[in-house]
Amino acid sequence: MPTCNFCGERMEPGTGKMYIKADGAILHFTGSKCEKNYLKLKRKPLRTKWTKFFHDEKAKKQKSSAAKKK
Repeated sequence: MPTCNFCGERMEPGTGKMYIKADGAILHFTGSKCEKNYLKLKRKPLRTKWTKFFHDEKAKKQKSSAAKKK
């Protein structure tokens, strides 16, 4: 199953949107919200709080800061 290139959610087959860039890169989006944030508003998934990528990065930072304290 493909995952959304913006929010990181897994998509069921036959759902979502597929965007093909001029250079041939294929981007998958769960819906217009992700597509608009990525393409039109040019937001970064690591800085957008509701994405899976943001939460994964936050967890990494917390683990590394906890390891430094020990």
